[in-house]
Amino acid sequence: MGERHRNGRRAVTCADCDRAASLAEQAITRRQVLAGAAGGIVAAGWVGAMGPGSLAAEAASALASARGETLVAQLYKSLTETQRAAICFGFDHELRSVVDANWHITETRVDTLFDKDQQDLVKQIFLSLHSERYRDQVMKQVEHDARDVGGFGSTSVAIFGEPGTGKFEYVQTGRHLTRRCDGDSVEGAAFGGPIFYGHAAEGFDEAPDHPGNVYWYQGKRANEVFAALDGKQREAALVSGDPRRERKSQTVAIRPAERRIGIAGADLSADQRTLVKAVLADVLMPFRAEDVAEVMKLVDEAGGVERLHMAFHQFGDIGEDGVWDIWQLEGPGMVWYFRGHPHVHTWVNVRKAV
Repeated sequence: MGERHRNGRRAVTCADCDRAASLAEQAITRRQVLAGAAGGIVAAGWVGAMGPGSLAAEAASALASARGETLVAQLYKSLTETQRAAICFGFDHELRSVVDANWHITETRVDTLFDKDQQDLVKQIFLSLHSERYRDQVMKQVEHDARDVGGFGSTSVAIFGEPGTGKFEYVQTGRHLTRRCDGDSVEGAAFGGPIFYGHAAEGFDEAPDHPGNVYWYQGKRANEVFAALDGKQREAALVSGDPRRERKSQTVAIRPAERRIGIAGADLSADQRTLVKAVLADVLMPFRAEDVAEVMKLVDEAGGVERLHMAFHQFGDIGEDGVWDIWQLEGPGMVWYFRGHPHVHTWVNVRKAV
């Protein structure tokens, strides 16, 4: 992540974007964004936080469709020797753990390396990693953000290990894209390791309400937590320091307790902790049920919301409207860093706490 200056104020830029587009600033009030917060999802547990029956519905959908891991095995069996040489690596290869905002894990594009049937398999694998409710929106986001270089076909994939032998992982990358499919080969790591998602809906610099951004609903939900805090709690939650620097795998480094920022979950009321659970469940909605369940399990095993810290950054407040565009949840085994300035970047790392 680099820096530049705009109207005398420091602004964050990202290395993945090759052009900037200015949008007319649109002021919105906290009341507009947070309207309905009292009527938001407040549930007694993780399942309830997803809304009545939604987790069960997603699980049923997952069972009814081919698992991503099954599709990866099909793709692997279809590969020619030339294709295997281009995208297949040993399971312990260092490249498997890399995450970034805009990168290609191999030098070959999906639309040039694979035939039409294989390209369709790659698309089905990608869709299978997302919930039925959100997969079309996520696909549109990938197509949109890579439209200048060929859309979804411009992405690249790699397979580590061999499907069906006990340990393997499939990784897909591109602009605003790092996704994984591992069949639980990576023990104690949700999603199989760190992932990245983002969106630049209407240009590099988004307006305060992020029109058209697939993921801005997550920013609004997080701000409902801030709205539920009292004065002293807001002082603890709102930080003035710079947010995380975006430096590939370093961005998702899990920090020791003494370096975590924001308000501690232990300092929240029971109702506030329940709201944080609901927000976490909502930000997980784009993903498949089994990955959602693994995140929930790992967070619970690490001590639940009580062991998390939630921070909101004054820096990067688009429109200076007090609707915080940058926030994060972090804990003993978790980083969920949402950077909504100048557009959405989200870095996620959830693993077994040590």
